[in-house]
This record gives sequence, C-alpha cells and structure tokens, in this order.
Amino acid sequence: MIRPVIMVFTRDLRVRDNPALVEAVATKRPLCGLFVFDDLIIKNNNLNSNRMGFLIDSLKDLELSLKKFGVDLIFRRGNWVEETTKLAKEINAEEIHMSADFSLIAKKRQEALSKSGDLNGFKIFQHQGVSVLEPGFVTPTDGSEYKIFTPYYRRWIKASWRKPLEVPDSIKSVSIEKDGFQIFEELKRKNFSPDLLKGGESEGIVRLNEWMAKELNSYEKGRDDIGADRTSRLSPYLHLGCISPLEVALQALKLGGDAFVRQLCWRDFYLQILDQRPDVSRNDYRDRKYTWNQDLDLLTLWKKGQTGFPIVDAGMRQLLSEGFMHGRVRMVVASFLTKDLHIDWREGSQHFMKYLLDGDIASNQLNWQWVAGTGTDSNPHRIFNPTRQSEKFDEDGNYIRRWVPELKDVDSKEIHEPSSEIRLEKKYPKPIVDHHEAIAIYKSKYSGSR
Repeated sequence: MIRPVIMVFTRDLRVRDNPALVEAVATKRPLCGLFVFDDLIIKNNNLNSNRMGFLIDSLKDLELSLKKFGVDLIFRRGNWVEETTKLAKEINAEEIHMSADFSLIAKKRQEALSKSGDLNGFKIFQHQGVSVLEPGFVTPTDGSEYKIFTPYYRRWIKASWRKPLEVPDSIKSVSIEKDGFQIFEELKRKNFSPDLLKGGESEGIVRLNEWMAKELNSYEKGRDDIGADRTSRLSPYLHLGCISPLEVALQALKLGGDAFVRQLCWRDFYLQILDQRPDVSRNDYRDRKYTWNQDLDLLTLWKKGQTGFPIVDAGMRQLLSEGFMHGRVRMVVASFLTKDLHIDWREGSQHFMKYLLDGDIASNQLNWQWVAGTGTDSNPHRIFNPTRQSEKFDEDGNYIRRWVPELKDVDSKEIHEPSSEIRLEKKYPKPIVDHHEAIAIYKSKYSGSR
C-alpha cells in the first residue's frame, strides 16, 4: 500500500507558487492538506481577533482551491506538533512537507516535528515559500545577518531568484473525516476593528493585479500621499502567504516597479535578522540603555488617538477601525510614542500586534526598533515632527478629516496644528506634550549615545 503525504500549511495559504505543495504533489503519493490552529499562539494572544478573521477567510478560500483537485484540507486545534503527528499516524503518512519559517516559535515547532518524525516513522521536508529569498541565501563575509539594509538590498536584488512554480495539474488525494467548521465557530470572535479587508488568495490576487495596473508606475511618488491612500495594502496577504512574495516581486519588476520591490526587500531583510537574532521579538537589536517613561495615562491617550496631534490621532484611529495604518503614519506615531512621550517601543508594538491584520513579528518589531533608535537605523535619533510630516504628506488634511471627524470642517492651513480656540470649539483635545520641549529633553538625555 502506498503511504500518503501531508502538506502542512502555515504562512503559505495559496496554491500558486507554493514550493512545499509542488514537492508534496511530486511524490505521486495521495496527499492530505492540514492546518493546525496552534494553541500556543492563540493562548499567547499572538493571533488577534482581526487576524483570526482574516486567517479564517484565507483558509476557507484555500479549502475551496484544494477542493477543485478533490483534496480535503483538514483542520485541527491544539499542540501543533502533537496534532500534526497524530494525523501522520492516523493515515500512516510517509512524508510531511511544509514551508520553512524563521521565528523562534516556528523553529521550535519544526525541530520538534522532525524529532517526532524520527520516532514515528515519517520524514520532514522544509521548503522555501514565505519570502523572496530565504534567510542565509545571501550573507556578509562572516556568515551572520546583514545589519544595514542597503548592502543587503544590493546583494538581494542581484541574487539568483528561483523561478515561480505553476499550480499542479492534478493532485492525488486521501479521504479523512473533517471537522473544520466546528473549529472555525470556536475560534471566530468578534473583530476588534469593524472595517477589515477580506482574506484569501483569491482576494489577494485581485487586489494585487488591480493595484499594480493603477498605481505601480507612480508608486515612488504616490506612496507617501497619505490622504489619497494609494498604498497597495498587500501586506496582510503577504504575511499569511495568500500571495507569493516572489511572484509579487517579479511582477512588479516586469512592470518597472523597482521602488515597490525595494520595499518588499525590507520584509526579507528583517526576516534574516530574526533568523539570526530571534530575541529581537522582545529585546533591543542594539541596546541604547534608554530609561523609558512609565506614564500609563499618556500611553492610553496615544492608543485611543487622543493626543491632540491630528496626524497621530488619525493614524491611531485608522488602526482601531481598519486593523491597518499607512506606512508613513506608522513611523510618525511610533516616533511620537518613543521620542516625544519616550515610552518603550514594546508598548507600541504590542498595541499594533493587537489590531494589525499584517502583524508580522519580524517586520513589526524591527520597524518599531528602527524608529525607536534601538534597531538597524544608522541614525538612532531620527525624529519625525508630527506637524511637519502632516503638512508635507497630508497637505490638504484629507487623511486627518477622514479619521478625526472633529476637525472635518477646519481649514487646511489650520488643521495640522489647530489653535486653542478651534480645539475648544471642536471639542478636540489640547496637545498632551509640547513637541519641541519633549524632543529637547530627549536629545539632552540621549543624543550623545550611539
């Protein structure tokens, strides 16, 4: 009797350009698809309600795609290694194929599953799939991680990328009892944010093609147009692998989207750092010996979008509503928290992870550290003046009006820094700090540290 194989989906929820799936199919053995809801991740709140809804959308879409081949996608919940092993033993699987991932949790799971395979008679095969280039494909001469983005990008863009893989023509399947609906009902909670994108490969491909046709050629200029909202919003689809990062990069390069591809490179750059330094999910990449402010009242006002700085409040309210925030605004609100309020970046990153659809450990934590000055930025004391940023990138105040309705009737010249009279009339709060005084204090304490 031919023993079947299992394709374990993780952050590769697609059938297009999925190396692990292609290799599993290439064995010519009957295939069983599996996704395990890992209680370790769920119970540690690493999967917020927004992302859970997006994940379930994505899994339902993947389930339909596999169903066209006659393949069932099995859902289990519990200890990821134990549940995967349990299924392998149930169907007497010969092999398990999966996409390699590089967070500390992912590495521990993969290592434990390999040991379980040795004990229980099945083999584990890991494949590329969550990035354009996997960590370690290009390295500095000492074999460690690249610490500065530009030299990494120069190697990355010139490297030999693999070719995208076609969807398999046919897949042999193995039948097994399913229980996905019950698990979905147990896990699907009310979303934190009311206005969320719909997840899934089908949605991701439509968004990718429509955005590239409309915006890619003007991306370098348009990406900082906060009010026009011209960014791709592909990050949640890339995070869960609903679309292939390699296919996205190649499609963009073919259409002349070099500036957009450079932004994709940041995902791989941060992933190769996380691979070498998994502790950066909680610890400073470069310890600047900062003494953070512990003012919980200021932190709460920042979270609620009640700081009295319109661009900051707009960004924080967009996050609460959509589980998303424009990239430049993310830098502004992060700078405000860490440089104006001098509150620990971990407080900010944790709040972002609570709401973001694209809550990627590597990109979120290391972008926060980049702004805070404890990460890879060569200028650790970079300051984003919220008013100047607002005036430059939301000149007409459209972004502010959308998310801070108290100010919707305020003139464009005044909306970025409303007067005391306007604030009183519109019931909009006074600034919780004086930006210039706060930055002067910050510089006096830390401008000499490197």
